[in-house]
Amino acid sequence: MFEVGDYVIYGTNGVCRIEAVGKIDSSIMDNKRIYYTLVPFYSKSGRIYVPTDSDKVAIRKILSKEEAIAFIDGIGDIETLWITDEKTRELTYKEAFRTHDCHEYVRIIKTIYFRKEERIAEKKKLTATDERYFRMAEEQLYGELGVSLSMDKDKVRDYIYERMEA
Repeated sequence: MFEVGDYVIYGTNGVCRIEAVGKIDSSIMDNKRIYYTLVPFYSKSGRIYVPTDSDKVAIRKILSKEEAIAFIDGIGDIETLWITDEKTRELTYKEAFRTHDCHEYVRIIKTIYFRKEERIAEKKKLTATDERYFRMAEEQLYGELGVSLSMDKDKVRDYIYERMEA
């Protein structure tokens, strides 16, 4: 069970801070259940109420600073996804996103980066699907690492490149 003040990844909402844990006094919610009250880190508007016993959407603690640094140092070893069929590619991306795992986000980013290089060499553009998943993967990955490393998420990419070059 998570505690008030913990930072977690909640589904596609990304990083959230647990603001409260307890029963919710509401006519539309089960007042016998215990809920996490989540506040999205990068969007201060709104609250998300999640039953503590729910398994419908993945919720996990974010990486610690040490785990984030070790993860970044191992990015070079993470393999890409190679799928030639467009429909299978999108299904694979969707499945990877369901894990909410940083390794999967890196696999998507690396895959699409190399795919983009190939398409440019063939004088073709990147597909809209690849562009969308690339942005989503970066947003999720850099958002989590930014909080873990106490840095602006817009600076995470450069930080990763610097560590990989060192």
